[in-house]
Order: sequence, then structure tokens, then C-alpha cells
Amino acid sequence: MYYSNKSILTDNYLKSLSEPFKFILLIFIGSILLTISAKISIPFFPVPMTMQTLVVLFIGMTFGRILAPATICLYLFQGAIGLPVFATGGGILYLLGPTGGYLVGFLLSSIVLSNLAAIGWDKKYFLTLLSLILGISIIFIVGLLQLSFVLNLSLIKSIQIGLSPFIFGELFKILILTILIPFISNKH
Repeated sequence: MYYSNKSILTDNYLKSLSEPFKFILLIFIGSILLTISAKISIPFFPVPMTMQTLVVLFIGMTFGRILAPATICLYLFQGAIGLPVFATGGGILYLLGPTGGYLVGFLLSSIVLSNLAAIGWDKKYFLTLLSLILGISIIFIVGLLQLSFVLNLSLIKSIQIGLSPFIFGELFKILILTILIPFISNKH
């Protein structure tokens, strides 16, 4: 079975570039955007508020089924080997720490979102909204589970410190992307 990438960015906006070059370009640009978005943060403990979820959701909905997870994998690999790409550092212990679940959630979210985009959920506003809500839910579910496990917190306490402070910011990010993604998806 042929497994196409079906990326609105490569299909609509980077047509003139060779396939290998545009794939490498997108993966590295995505990794850089993730790193920059991690550094744009409001310090909360134990989970900082960053712009990463905006970038992850965008990558998931626009990079395609192959490039979206590949981009997140490169980012996670860079952090795992100790490059300071995460909000407050890097290293394998960071991934195993209280906020590591959110990072793993980025990968799972990108897989789900890229597959939904591949079947057209990036073209209609309502379907894009549903996709983004599912994507952010995956990030927070995985993140909250690891947060509660690592810090030995109840799920309620994890929600209080690992979800509640972020709800309005995440809704705003989803609103921005709900408008942006169908617009760029349908523009040929």
C-alpha cells in the first residue's frame, strides 16, 4: 500500500522544490519552530506555558502523515540527546520528568492530526476545530498522566496544575488555527 505524505504545505506552496529537499526543509524548519516556541513561555511550575502546542497542532494539520511525525521525532531526538530545545533544557531525564508526557503527546497528536488532515479534515472549519480539540486533548491526557505519575499526584491535582491554567490559552490557539488551516488548505 502506498503511503503518501499529502501535505498542504508541500502540495500547495512548495511545488517547485524537489521532494527530498522540501521534506528536509520542512522537517528542519518545524524543529526550529518547535524550539523557538518552547522558549516563548510564561513560567509556571511544574508545567510552563509555551507556544509549542500551537506549533505542534499546526505541524500535525499541515505537514502530512510522514513529515509531521518525522518533525516531532527529530525535535524529541534533539532534546533527548541533550540539546536545550525544550522549554527549560534537554536530556533524557527531561523526557522522563513531570512534563515529558506532554512532549510524547506531541508525537501522538501529530500522528492523529496528520491522518485526519489527509482525509480532508483540514478543509472545513468545523472538522478542523474537531481535529484540533482531539489533538490538544491527546497532548494533555498523556501529559497529565505522566505528571501525576512522576509527581505522585491525584488526577484532580494534576488537572489543577497541568491543565486548568492553560485552558484559555489553548482555546485561543485552537481558534487561530481553526481559521488559518482551512484558509491555507483551500488556497491553491
